[in-house]
Amino acid sequence: MNQIIQIAKRELIGFFDSLMGYVLIIMFLGFSGFFTWLYGDDIFFIGEANLSIFFKVAYWSLFFFIPSLTMRSLTGELKGGTLELLLTKPISYWQLILGKFTSTFVLIFMALTPSIIYYLSLWSIGSVDHPAVILGYIGLLMMSMSYIALGIFCSSITESPVIALLSTLFIGIFFHQIFETVASSSLGLAGSIFSSLSMFTHFESISRGIFDLQDFIYFFSIIIFGLYASKEVLVSRNLKA
Repeated sequence: MNQIIQIAKRELIGFFDSLMGYVLIIMFLGFSGFFTWLYGDDIFFIGEANLSIFFKVAYWSLFFFIPSLTMRSLTGELKGGTLELLLTKPISYWQLILGKFTSTFVLIFMALTPSIIYYLSLWSIGSVDHPAVILGYIGLLMMSMSYIALGIFCSSITESPVIALLSTLFIGIFFHQIFETVASSSLGLAGSIFSSLSMFTHFESISRGIFDLQDFIYFFSIIIFGLYASKEVLVSRNLKA
């Protein structure tokens, strides 16, 4: 556990030393705040005291932000040849991967935390569906963890951060939108299968305040797959080396 914390701490320091952490938080809050309060179907336009608009904006914002954070998770270690050096220390593959995962998750959590101001502002001017808001935030965190795991996996299969970024976006867009689009135009069993694969379907269910165990199983399945696949790729690379 201590090794995971140390790796996560090192990664977080790296995020903020390179200003990436500050840029992410500022851009996320600025982008989500603008579309939540000022532009298009904002809160004042729909006339309802809920954060559904914010959750929709954050759903897409995080989809693009997360791959930019994970693209160097393991590519830097592979390209710089520091992976073998790290593994000579008392650090396991799982500790390395979970340390990288934890650091990115903490950064996303830090980016979401100031948005609680939106929730408090709504609460001060009207009645708010508190369980829906809480589950909405949980849905964003579950989605974020899923893409972090996929991003780490993509960074484990290449030494190029750009390829890792594009691979994460390519794989992610199927879960994020394409499966939902195909499901809406399909009937019967095919529609049900694609709908069950769609991240939008499960995220929307949670963000509406619906607690369904199937949604959480879906997210945890992606997280576990991404992390396990990353570990297997690293083992394979190390054996070849």
